Amino acid sequence: MRIAGVDPGTVHTGVGILEVSGSAPKLVFSGTIHARERVHISIRLEQIHAELKAVFGEWKPDVLALEDVFFGKNFRVAVRLGEARSAAMIAARALQIPVVEYPPAQVKQSVCGNGNASKEQVQYMVRHLLHIRTPLNVDSADAVAVALCHLNHQKCVTTRKGSGRVQLSGRFVG
Repeated sequence: MRIAGVDPGTVHTGVGILEVSGSAPKLVFSGTIHARERVHISIRLEQIHAELKAVFGEWKPDVLALEDVFFGKNFRVAVRLGEARSAAMIAARALQIPVVEYPPAQVKQSVCGNGNASKEQVQYMVRHLLHIRTPLNVDSADAVAVALCHLNHQKCVTTRKGSGRVQLSGRFVG
């Protein structure tokens, strides 16, 4: 199974794709789409859509995991983030790839064990969990974290269906 993760942004959009076979996931692709900040938003969204569609077409993920919208202090930034998310969703759906969404705090909790983890902590844990020696771009590390969150979520759902119990952080819940 392949899981694509996307960290949307209208200037920098991170992308990561995990290959999941056996017990350990493997990072098969990571990158960042860099849109020119000073061009109209419609042109940037078109670029994000086209480049994501090309990546998805090449790597053929089974699912796209995407960070859900959160509302910060700046409403305009939240709207722009939603536009970038839409470009990613449309690129995935054009190739019949299902889309799942996770809140940012859940992604951080899943990867770092702390829903308020910093970007640096997320980047460190992604590299640690996937045994990556070279640094990852912050945006692509965030994208890979979303994919890892989906993988962890799938393991919990499978465990819940199989045994009626879910193990989280060493405790049984459910």
